Amino acid sequence: MRQGIIDVLCGAPINWSGTVRQLGVFTLPFITPDHKALDAVLNSKAVMDEYFDLVRKAGAEPLAVGETGFRQISNSKRPILKPEDLKGIKIRVVGSPMYGEIMNGMGANPTFMSWADAQPALASGAVDAQENPLEVFLAAKIHTLGQKFVTKWNYSNDILLFAIANPVWQSWNAQDQKIVRDCAQDAAKQQIALVRKLFAEDVERVRALGVNVHVPTPAGMKEWQIATRRIYARWKVQIEPSLIAKIEQVVEGTRKG
Repeated sequence: MRQGIIDVLCGAPINWSGTVRQLGVFTLPFITPDHKALDAVLNSKAVMDEYFDLVRKAGAEPLAVGETGFRQISNSKRPILKPEDLKGIKIRVVGSPMYGEIMNGMGANPTFMSWADAQPALASGAVDAQENPLEVFLAAKIHTLGQKFVTKWNYSNDILLFAIANPVWQSWNAQDQKIVRDCAQDAAKQQIALVRKLFAEDVERVRALGVNVHVPTPAGMKEWQIATRRIYARWKVQIEPSLIAKIEQVVEGTRKG
């Protein structure tokens, strides 16, 4: 996009955080632990204005925000019921150093590889596990790659950002800009509705494939959150502490309501 090769991006900012680290604020473990918290953050003008300013400084015009879906763990070895169960599990993670540290912190052996490389690695047993939203698990038929166990721990839910390269955006008149922004926002609303519908059905649909699905209790979820606190604190300082503090304040408000 910066080189002018492409004009439009619609994807998870975790993929851009290697060059613009601040865009990874939504990927911190359990920063938005449920949809109520995520919706409150996305509807917070203070939070989103600051986030969109970061996108503009990076060279793009933000148009709308959807969600990628909560990321879950699947593996071929055993049920993962608590953090200690990850010990020794070789897991493919998306190319984020923070995700790697999260897995390392719980005793797993993270490996970074493309999804194209991950599929044969899972099928052969060279890699034991992977983490993705369950809509990816279903769409990619990951159960056919030997993945017999799923843990629905909801540890990360990145946004889906619709953005246009700034030079392209600036070349349009105000009327065309409004048309494109309105279309992006309509698409984002529909995308969120689709993700939420699947989230409500995913456990049942994955179990129907013969996969063992573990859904932690609230006490069990607390164990996972505690296990990731140290990594959260470290990356909060590195990413964008002032914006993350605003997000935390909004999330805390949903706990009191």
